[in-house]
Amino acid sequence: MTRQSQKTLERQKLSLPKGHNKLLLHSCCAPCSGEVMETLIESGIDFSIFFYNPNIHPVKEYLIRKEENIRFAEKHNIPFIDCDYDTDNWFARAKGMENEPEKGIRCTMCFDMRFERTALYAHEHGFSLISSSLGISRWKNMQQINDCGLRAAAHYPDIQYWDYNWRKHGGAVRMLEISKREEFYQQEYCGCVYSLRDTNRWRMSNGRDRIQLGVKFYSNAMDEDQNTSSK
Repeated sequence: MTRQSQKTLERQKLSLPKGHNKLLLHSCCAPCSGEVMETLIESGIDFSIFFYNPNIHPVKEYLIRKEENIRFAEKHNIPFIDCDYDTDNWFARAKGMENEPEKGIRCTMCFDMRFERTALYAHEHGFSLISSSLGISRWKNMQQINDCGLRAAAHYPDIQYWDYNWRKHGGAVRMLEISKREEFYQQEYCGCVYSLRDTNRWRMSNGRDRIQLGVKFYSNAMDEDQNTSSK
């Protein structure tokens, strides 16, 4: 790796947008938020985690993902705000969109719903800036996520959405490294039952087993397995 490319992958020290002194960070899961949290910590930024993800189903999967996030937040003494599961409301809003594709209008609804609650909480509890770990995943459409965040923040004159690109400067690479180091639970679908259904359909059509909930975790041994299988 050249010095220039190494510098490109170095974690950057961030500053909050002008006029803000703390951040409410919506977290979708520990693997995605781990790198975001460590970047904010190293940057000396005051922030709290806001966990509101009514899309995650079944409840077994929801609880595992939430507990992993709590574990990492407690390790770093970061305030963790556990919002209502609210799954009935999510299913009501998803009605009629059950067969929409990933990154389609159902996902837009889902992002809207999560950002709306994040912005409301920020407005009611003295936060003026919100952001989310959702955009760090390369499986997600960052523009779609940012549009939803901006739309939610626009409901409140005192709230701004921070559209920082968490993938930059090696963020997406470190996300995986942290997940292995912390041995986070490795979810194998986005979160909703429709994503689980479609992922299982794809797996079965490609000769793979259905997803087993709660059994797969990141590990440094993954690299060893990959190296062995590639020989």
